[in-house]
Amino acid sequence: MLSLFGTAVGAGILFLPIRAGMGGFWPVVVMTLLIFPMVWLSHRALSRFVNETSSVDHDITHAAEEYWGRNTSFLITILYFFAIYPICLAYGVGITNTFASFFINQLQLTNLYDSQTMQLYPSVRLILAIILASAMMVIMLLKEKTITKACNFLVYPLCLVLFAFSFYLIPHWKLEIIQTTPSLKDFIEIVWLTLPVLVFSFNHSPAISTFTLSVRREYGENSEQKANQILFRTSAMLLIFVMFFVFSCILCLDATDFQAARNANIPILSYFANKLDVPFIAYGAPVVAFLAIVTSFFGHYFGAYEGLNGILRKAIKMSGNENPNLKAIKIFSTLFMYVTIIAVAYLNPSILNFIESLGGPIIAMILFMMPMIAIWSVSKLKKYKNPALDLFVTITGILTISSVVYTLF
Repeated sequence: MLSLFGTAVGAGILFLPIRAGMGGFWPVVVMTLLIFPMVWLSHRALSRFVNETSSVDHDITHAAEEYWGRNTSFLITILYFFAIYPICLAYGVGITNTFASFFINQLQLTNLYDSQTMQLYPSVRLILAIILASAMMVIMLLKEKTITKACNFLVYPLCLVLFAFSFYLIPHWKLEIIQTTPSLKDFIEIVWLTLPVLVFSFNHSPAISTFTLSVRREYGENSEQKANQILFRTSAMLLIFVMFFVFSCILCLDATDFQAARNANIPILSYFANKLDVPFIAYGAPVVAFLAIVTSFFGHYFGAYEGLNGILRKAIKMSGNENPNLKAIKIFSTLFMYVTIIAVAYLNPSILNFIESLGGPIIAMILFMMPMIAIWSVSKLKKYKNPALDLFVTITGILTISSVVYTLF
């Protein structure tokens, strides 16, 4: 439970209140009712997808190849990469903006920014992006196990701090927000367009393969029931932790605050650091935001890096070369990640747009749609068919994916 919980809780929680809070209190109540069954049922379906493979060593991509063949497996590998890679870029932007906001609002280093726009000078931003990306890439040279252990160690004190912060905000709650309700059209639109960020913030699918195979090895024939039990409790724990934080934030701020945080492209903690006139929040909140983003970044980076290696390796093999140069592939992947993270951090696109347009919808394709298609098309998975629950997962998955089409037009 703690491993899955730690996988889900990261930087996403720092941006969810900004998106969810723009519509007020009551849409968030509906989101809270929706997200628990969405998270539990989708992750349970993905776990079953892995659990029914012929080998206890087959992950999700191997399972897809076993069920549907190599070409479909290659497509799913590409989807995995594009579910994770944009988030690495977004976190590169987030880390840069957290530092930039700290320099401007807390340290007030007036020689680094334009006092009229309250933005770092372009040359300063580029140098900051290069320094931060380089520092993170240097850490990547350490063993993956060492970094993973460090991130796992950090995630629990971070969760404790965020939970404590949720309680700290209670005296600042403005309960009059409960009395306002948007129109029905706006209400539906707010909930619908927030689904990608909700799915992203609760997502622990990167750990599902490892988790399912571990449970399968330990519990044998009872593995499916045991996995279901653990996933149910994890989803409940996430619901309480994440939504308490979201409610605590939205009861302290109004829609203009959330719009300002979105425009500034900073995590909610950095916004509170700038808004609340409390020294330990002003200096502590950006540190917590930085650590939350960094720990999330490392986990996503490894996934994106391995995904890109896999895509290049498979593409070269499919072109007829059965012995691709693995060293050259790894060097290319590293340079590609490094250069693009710096470039995007400098350009400063919207982090929430990344999550809404790419991260959330693509995660929904893998987490909601793929297991449902498998359960209704693969013979060994048909025993898990449940028309009512499967329809709920499919509809919520389609709504999460389709929200990006609505925002485009």
